[in-house]
Amino acid sequence: MGIDSGLIGHWKLTGDCKDHSGNGNHGGNHGADLTATGPDGKTGGAAGFNGRGAGIKVPNSESLNLDDGDFSISVRVHTEGELDTVLGDILGKYDSESRTGFNFGLMNHAGVTAAQSNYRHVHFGIDSGQTGEWVDCGRPGNNLRVYALTVFEGDLYTGTFETGVDESGHVYRYAGGTEWVDCGSPDKCNTVASLAVYRGRLYAGSSRYKAGGSALPDSENQHPGGNMYRYDGDGEWSPIGHLEGADSVAGMAVHKGRLYAIPLYSQGVFRYDGGSTWTFCGGPGKRMMSLAVFDGCLYGAGNEGEGRGGVYRYEGGTEWSNAGNQEGVTQVYSFAIHNGRMYVGTWPEGRVFRDDGEPMWTDAGRLGEELEVMAMAVFNGKLYAGTLPLGQVYRYDGGTRWTLVGRLDKTPDVKYRRVWSMAVFNGKLYAGTLPSGHVYSLEAGKSVTYDRELAPGWRHLAAIRDGNRLKLYVDGTLAATSSAFNPADYTLSNDKPLKIGCGQHNTFNGRIRDLRIYNRALADAEITRLNGLKG
Repeated sequence: MGIDSGLIGHWKLTGDCKDHSGNGNHGGNHGADLTATGPDGKTGGAAGFNGRGAGIKVPNSESLNLDDGDFSISVRVHTEGELDTVLGDILGKYDSESRTGFNFGLMNHAGVTAAQSNYRHVHFGIDSGQTGEWVDCGRPGNNLRVYALTVFEGDLYTGTFETGVDESGHVYRYAGGTEWVDCGSPDKCNTVASLAVYRGRLYAGSSRYKAGGSALPDSENQHPGGNMYRYDGDGEWSPIGHLEGADSVAGMAVHKGRLYAIPLYSQGVFRYDGGSTWTFCGGPGKRMMSLAVFDGCLYGAGNEGEGRGGVYRYEGGTEWSNAGNQEGVTQVYSFAIHNGRMYVGTWPEGRVFRDDGEPMWTDAGRLGEELEVMAMAVFNGKLYAGTLPLGQVYRYDGGTRWTLVGRLDKTPDVKYRRVWSMAVFNGKLYAGTLPSGHVYSLEAGKSVTYDRELAPGWRHLAAIRDGNRLKLYVDGTLAATSSAFNPADYTLSNDKPLKIGCGQHNTFNGRIRDLRIYNRALADAEITRLNGLKG
């Protein structure tokens, strides 16, 4: 069997959007740079996507309707090492209304409240309107609040709030089932509030969390935090400085190759400059709750001060500008990038707003009768958000429509229950709660993920549906395999266009070439061969 057997689409992307499979699935260019350089450094060797709206769309055709059979995607992608926006979608053919089709791309989720949960991770998912049940993944330690969830080097980590006088915040690693491995307590204070991956290492920020903000008794542990740490493995942590004037850390994000952090109860933004140096980068005149990176800029979620609420944009040096306010909002908690737009979760009416440019900040609806929207994440084509006071999770279904997909925290006799943290890991969406301190996972459709940072530069990726499994290959090597599913449950045909370099998360931020779709499952030897091709 030849390497071109079963091709239903082949876009070389070397100066045009033509399909070279013989099926006539030619694409229409919507802003992609068809003169971008390829692996040999010559112009016209790839299609370049700017992460800001460009894309290629291929009209629907019978040959592109994948139904319930096997198929394979092979592609070469190039990403830069320093990012100023999310990486975004490589390829997708997806009907958001019916949740039918497939999504394939790279995840960068900052501003998921306190954590940068996913950074340069590959996701491949299929769906035909399937939603599973939430699974209890246990309670890490003796925590009351799963404050941060972050994926690092193939594992899921959490930072916790533990309230006892002789207790302190810990970091735990998920070991499967309901088991969590203690990775140490870097500080004496009660919380490890923020986690982020930066230059291949895991970083943490500590806090003295005031539990009264969640209508719980304040912790007996009053040790101050505001300290920053780097994980050395085997439960060991290295101190790397302190945020000046802070006793607590609210969040971290990586922007243009630099790590930024913010305090929880005081003001200011700080940049890590190596050693134990955190340089003050100004602020908007109010405290902020989380940081996000999008469309070339670093953003912060306003949470107090005159006018309150609002979103703020970093202009360099110590300068910040107002990126708009949301009607009726006094506190902004979280960010998500969905369909190429920035969304924020807010208090006091549990609404999500979308930045539409003009007019800015369109009301995207209220989540039931909830009061606050916290963790948000894009998973397998859809946006999910966690709430207070009932500790629920909702799925965004367009317009102002939100669908309840589960109540995670049912602790009795408390005022507030939170779904505060989220991360995509091992093909599932994970969410952490207060005050039960449990982590839960959900499958929506079927997905497979590469839970390590995809190295910058040119990489070969292959995504395969093979019988009752999904497979993901990186540079010719099998990197992940999904759990089993019934193939008949996943009929993927829809009338939507095939999108190259754009989709449900964001426009791709990088270059793409030699994109192939097959109506069969490629064998390992064929993946190896495609990885080695120069063309």
